[in-house]
Amino acid sequence: MPNILELKNIGYSYHNLHGETKALEDISFGVSEGEFVAIVGPSGCGKSTLLSIIAGLLTPEQGTILVNNPDGSLHYPRIGYMLQRDHLFEWRTVYRNVTLGLEIQKKLTPERLQIIDRLLEEYGLDKFRDKRPSELSGGMKQRAALIRTLALEPQLLLLDEPFSALDYQTRLTVSADICRLIREAGKTMVIITHDLSEAISLADRVIVLSGRPARVKREMPVKLTLKDDSPLAARNAPEFQDYFNKLWEDLTHEN
Repeated sequence: MPNILELKNIGYSYHNLHGETKALEDISFGVSEGEFVAIVGPSGCGKSTLLSIIAGLLTPEQGTILVNNPDGSLHYPRIGYMLQRDHLFEWRTVYRNVTLGLEIQKKLTPERLQIIDRLLEEYGLDKFRDKRPSELSGGMKQRAALIRTLALEPQLLLLDEPFSALDYQTRLTVSADICRLIREAGKTMVIITHDLSEAISLADRVIVLSGRPARVKREMPVKLTLKDDSPLAARNAPEFQDYFNKLWEDLTHEN
């Protein structure tokens, strides 16, 4: 599949009164249409900074981002951004939370609201549409946040450790469920995670960043041979441990 985005030699530094802190240096990789890419790296290496650059929230100081839309157009892909927390507003119902993005962009059309209704039903939240976020479990809140994101019909989903606030058992099931839903929707995804097992089980390719300033240390395609291709089953694949060991080696040995 063709790349919808290609990063070329991206560099970025933070500046303050004490000087300059280089966060990213010479970052280059592409993201193909329909691909799931996981980004891992040491804590504080600049993963979230890189995601903000891809989202267009930050402008790189060096390098360029090339756009290759399948239709040949040059517009930047529509981005959906899921953060570490769901950021649902307690004073709004679940329904009014998931329609918030459409409301802000003045896109509350009958067609878009039909999509919302379908997603609420498919994701098991239809009976909770009039509830408040505090009445939902952690996994249900993440599903609501995903519906809010998908309602804007993004071409590229960026997820910044969206499951880190969940307990381990819930995280396993919710991450597998949400990524299955994203695949079924035919979306492209870039996810940041500290969990190497999560990266291997969810992604088609894992990009390993070095310590700050972050560089691409390894790009590791993930191919698991098993009949059940669910993220939970992926952890039992014969290749899983080898992938885990390689990533662990990369993260614990700087060179």
